Amino acid sequence: QVQLEESGGGLVQAGGSLRLSCAASGSIISISSMGWYRQVPGKQRELVATITSSGSTNYVDSVKGRFTISRDNAKNTVYLQMNSLKPEDTAVYYCNANARTWGKYLEVWGQGTLVTVSS
Repeated sequence: QVQLEESGGGLVQAGGSLRLSCAASGSIISISSMGWYRQVPGKQRELVATITSSGSTNYVDSVKGRFTISRDNAKNTVYLQMNSLKPEDTAVYYCNANARTWGKYLEVWGQGTLVTVSS
């Protein structure tokens, strides 16, 4: 099994910054892509940013230039640095990883961490 543990959410004023972290643990052989998604009540979960094991990144247009995704492959950890936060960034942020374990591939989700941006 593979587990993801997120941290770093909280309350911040508009224009402020937060850094989310997500560490994967368990019977991991390798992790290909890792990413962050977010969801607000009544809406579908949306992709925020992803990063491959080689460091290629992808962002939703609304966060380009403000958010930066990075990862530490040795620690199986992914980060999301969020700058110039806006009230519309308020959501529950979920970590996602595609992991290879013994005998199978898994898509794993974290429990979510709440980010609230006040105006």
